[in-house]
Parts: sequence; structure tokens; C-alpha cells
Amino acid sequence: MEVANVKAFVPSKDYEISKSFYNEIGFTAEFVSKDLTLFHNGESLFFLQNFYNKELAENFMLQICVTDIQQAFEICSEAQHKTKITPVQHERWGKVFYLWGPSGELLHITELAAKEQF
Repeated sequence: MEVANVKAFVPSKDYEISKSFYNEIGFTAEFVSKDLTLFHNGESLFFLQNFYNKELAENFMLQICVTDIQQAFEICSEAQHKTKITPVQHERWGKVFYLWGPSGELLHITELAAKEQF
């Protein structure tokens, strides 16, 4: 099997608030159906679904790799619908900060070191 692409389905407790959150942090929404929105930024895509399960949402994680961690941190810090954000941390593999979305999902906003590809 040759995989061409993988897209996650992100849960949302309040669909409209979650759509606003992902717009605030730089993603563009594309209507799919009344219960599904495709978000994209560059070549990166994911679906936001109008579905919520507390255990799923609070254990859901995405790594979002960016080219400029400081710019990403500034944008995400200003997001009205975030629930929590950590400072930028330096790791052996690059830089990261953690951002929790309105449904409890955890986003690992990451700038990888030049030779790392997680």
C-alpha cells in the first residue's frame, strides 16, 4: 500500500467556537457539510467534525510543524478561543510550545531542528 495522504478528524465540543479557533491560528476553512469542515494551511489539511466525546477530545493531539516558532507563538497567544498555552521550550530535536484548543485537544506547535523529521 502506498499512502498519498493522511488527514485527522478533530472533535469539537462547540463546532462554531472550534471553527473560529482554527481560523484565529491561521487555518482557512472550507465547507464540506453541516457537520464537517476541511481546514488547510499550505499543504497541511485536517477535518474538524461536529462531534464530541470528552475522552477522545481530551486525549487528542496534533503536531503542527511550523517554520517560525516565534511567529506561531505570537499568533496563537492572541487566539481568543484557546484554553491554555505554554511558553516555547527548547528540546534536542527543536522548539515546541503546547496549545490547548476549545474542546481540550492538544496541539504540539513545533519547529523542528534542520535534520529532524518527526
